[in-house]
Amino acid sequence: MKQNIRVAVDAVVFGYKNDELNVLLIKRKVAPFQGSWAIPGGLVKEEESLETAVERELKEETNVTIDYLEQLYSFGAPNRDPRNRVISVAYFALVKPSHHDIKADTDAQDVAWFPTNNLPKLAFDHDIILEKAKTRLRNKLTYEPIGFDLLSTKFLFSDLEKLYMTILEKKIDRRNFRKKIMSFDILEELDEKVSEGRGRPANLFKFNKKQYFKLQKEGFLFDIK
Repeated sequence: MKQNIRVAVDAVVFGYKNDELNVLLIKRKVAPFQGSWAIPGGLVKEEESLETAVERELKEETNVTIDYLEQLYSFGAPNRDPRNRVISVAYFALVKPSHHDIKADTDAQDVAWFPTNNLPKLAFDHDIILEKAKTRLRNKLTYEPIGFDLLSTKFLFSDLEKLYMTILEKKIDRRNFRKKIMSFDILEELDEKVSEGRGRPANLFKFNKKQYFKLQKEGFLFDIK
């Protein structure tokens, strides 16, 4: 039996801004779902690898270039695309929004960051894809220090606390959280202070990637529960 199945890629790009977890969305210029917001992505060309295709689609539709994309999941419900049978391989990435100049192009008429708790109606099955990505992000946050990929290079410890509470969608014991993070010896406290509300100026911190990878080779386990 001859198959007529196409392969697509979609990219869930998360960013953290204004103390909220955001996702990068495009407004579709063409049918189906013309004028609807969607996750960036498109069909894989004959000569492309999946990774090349998702990098191309992101660049074409959003002007975003990402060094690291992690494969998330494959979505293949028969009727997920009204045009024909399309299997999508979804990826997700973490970026700092301020580092990227987003711009819509090709079949996207607009591109914007949206807080994940205040999203427009999404095209196709992109709400399902996004929920899968959020679950992956929440899980990874507890066993890998990926939160630092969302913060500025220098940050207040309170920013790290807010990030975890935002993504995990729950309160944390701030004293125990600080004690746990500092025990890992992967943060550098800097001799730079900034005012934090009405309180005394607080020191800035920086993630020490070199130290983290060294500890990881020695069997270090990052574990936040």
